[in-house]
Amino acid sequence: MNIYALLVEDDIDLAASLIEYLELEGITCDHAANGVHGLQLARETNYDVIVLDLMLPKLDGLSLCSNLRRDGLDVPVLMITARDTLDDKIEGFESGSDDYLVKPFALKELLLRVQALAKRRSSQPRKYVIGNLEVDMQQHQAIRAGTILTLSPKEWALLEYMAKTSPNVALRDEIQRAVWGEVLPESNSLKVHMHNLRQKVDKPFAYPLIQTVPGVGFVIKDPSEV
Repeated sequence: MNIYALLVEDDIDLAASLIEYLELEGITCDHAANGVHGLQLARETNYDVIVLDLMLPKLDGLSLCSNLRRDGLDVPVLMITARDTLDDKIEGFESGSDDYLVKPFALKELLLRVQALAKRRSSQPRKYVIGNLEVDMQQHQAIRAGTILTLSPKEWALLEYMAKTSPNVALRDEIQRAVWGEVLPESNSLKVHMHNLRQKVDKPFAYPLIQTVPGVGFVIKDPSEV
């Protein structure tokens, strides 16, 4: 498994040691020495995991992580810090971190945690942005081109599932299980609800985001993105 990581750490000597060790273990690392640069790299690059120091110049680790989650980025984040109280850890998790490692730590433990996090995406994203559509999980709200969309519970569940799956295709059977559970709906229920969702998400706007993949399912994505 090839892992591409971002290390955001202002201690240059420590960063050099960590990068050297991780790259010897086959993990490619980018480095940022401050929070602003780290946030920029995280937004521009599809990393498998971010290793994030808490105390950073220009933008602290908590704020950086919160910004990522507000952007809808689901990259796993491992926070590393000398602050080891329960309140510190709670604050880290509430900002959107997936794991927490207290300094000083063994390099082997860092490696194992990075490898474990890289196998999955984060469960913490709070907003998905697809073209001019924002699907805000925290506010339970969908906004397109500045207009708040009024959705039924089933329409919201459909949109939420497709946003999480995007840009991949959401399979028809998986959509039905996610929205209706194990008791599957009548044969045309998905078709009817998807039609109603399209009337709200696509019809009033310049171009559609929801596309049908015949015989497979549906995908929601910006048509300008290849």
